[in-house]
Amino acid sequence: MEGGFISRLATSYTKTEKLLNDAVSRSFVGRYFKLEARESCFTKELRAATATFVTMAYIITVNATIIAASGGTCSARDCSGTVGPECVVKGNGGYERCVAKTKSDLVVATAVVGMVASIAMGILANLPFGLAPGMGPNAYLAFNLVGFHGTGPLSYQTALAVFCVEGCAFLLASALGIRGKLAKLIPQSVRLACAAGIGLFIAFVGLQSNEGVGLIGPNQSNLVTITACKMTDPETGSCLGGRMQNPKFWLGLIGFLITSYGTMKNIKGSMIYGIVFVTLVSWFRHTDVTYFPDTPLGDANFNYFKKVVGFHKVKSTAGVLKFNDFNKSETWVALATLFYVDVLGTTGVMYTMAEIGGFLDEKGNFEGEYMAYMVDAAGTIIGSTLGVTTTATFVESSSGLREGGRTGLTAMIIGLFFFLSLFFTPLLSSVPSWATGPSLVMVGVMMIKVVKDIDWNNMQEAVPAFVTMLLMPLTYSIPNGIIGGIGVYVALRIFEYVRCFINRLGKIRRMVVKEQNQVSATIGVDPAVEMI
Repeated sequence: MEGGFISRLATSYTKTEKLLNDAVSRSFVGRYFKLEARESCFTKELRAATATFVTMAYIITVNATIIAASGGTCSARDCSGTVGPECVVKGNGGYERCVAKTKSDLVVATAVVGMVASIAMGILANLPFGLAPGMGPNAYLAFNLVGFHGTGPLSYQTALAVFCVEGCAFLLASALGIRGKLAKLIPQSVRLACAAGIGLFIAFVGLQSNEGVGLIGPNQSNLVTITACKMTDPETGSCLGGRMQNPKFWLGLIGFLITSYGTMKNIKGSMIYGIVFVTLVSWFRHTDVTYFPDTPLGDANFNYFKKVVGFHKVKSTAGVLKFNDFNKSETWVALATLFYVDVLGTTGVMYTMAEIGGFLDEKGNFEGEYMAYMVDAAGTIIGSTLGVTTTATFVESSSGLREGGRTGLTAMIIGLFFFLSLFFTPLLSSVPSWATGPSLVMVGVMMIKVVKDIDWNNMQEAVPAFVTMLLMPLTYSIPNGIIGGIGVYVALRIFEYVRCFINRLGKIRRMVVKEQNQVSATIGVDPAVEMI
């Protein structure tokens, strides 16, 4: 009896699904997105969009957390009490409240850019890719350009201006059709090593206390060491006692294991599950792992969190670009680095997604390629005006492709999911760093996979690649790794050219000597011949 009811229910659902898919396919929407031509349907596109969004939704909180580490537009003027400029790195309550508001702004900005870029990708390029501010450039802004709480060489406003100019240059390169050609100029080993090096850099950030689980901290003799301490020096961050006894680290470790196990079993949304578990535990007050301690800042954060649903306007990060520091060398180095990383990273990921989806033709091109390149470049410009970094196609789009996403309708629905997330800013802004830190480490795991494609048996390829990967985390600088890798590659090539040139000169010299000996031998024989 019960089995018959379930069977009838399943049959009814199947009929309803077919009617819905047929209606959408025959509608203007179905014809515009070519659902029948690409052998897809509405429910399949919906499942694909859900899979992609669930796997990439972590970027909303992770991106905001990383960029907020720069302090945004906050400065010593926001510190409470009579303090000096050093208050920005000493946990001042007033400054921390300003950073918390900045993080809320960045949550909204990230969601808005993801919404606009994904919808534009669907409408203009008709491709099932999810877009949002990408990993890598955000860490570059927070820890290299602006520095932790504004201690770097450039201000947050100038850094955003750099991203805006770079986005314009990237848009021009896309419009002129030279984007793919520029990517091919860079040695493949260095291109692959850049992705791996950035992954190591991001993982290194996720292990630290400021933006991660707090496993790694400073050490006077060894530079870095294992910490996870219950007590740290507020000025230096050095461990004062209780090494490996910080409960927030152990909670973060559980979140990492949850994410790792889910990824191992190919469970969709694994990146989210670890973050959600740790966050939910951290939302309980009066515990050792709470995100809302009994402090003025904790109380303020908890009062905002209790709103649960609320639309937050971007106030402190929108439209703050400043172009008056473009006379600094650091600005132009940053511009060149970002352009280079964009050419390699965003172009490479998008091309890979097109290959996975089976969109490539026999010439290596894919339908909608031109507009797809234009969309992510334009997304970078829009993002910089809102306070975030480079917009990119996410590798998590592959999860949607595996679910059967074939058209831009998938990207459209992803954009709508980002739109819905805008109304849950109080919750998304209350995700602690020890919840997002494990996901940063997992991003490093995913990005390091490309090293298998490097030819490690060829030292001319292996050495520059290794230098690139090594320098990024150890110098805490993405451009240092890129410059070092390319420099070593060029140097080895020059040595090879010089060696070949010397060998060629040696051959020429031997040929000349041989000819001279032949001439001398011939001259030596002539007198004897004449005497005979």
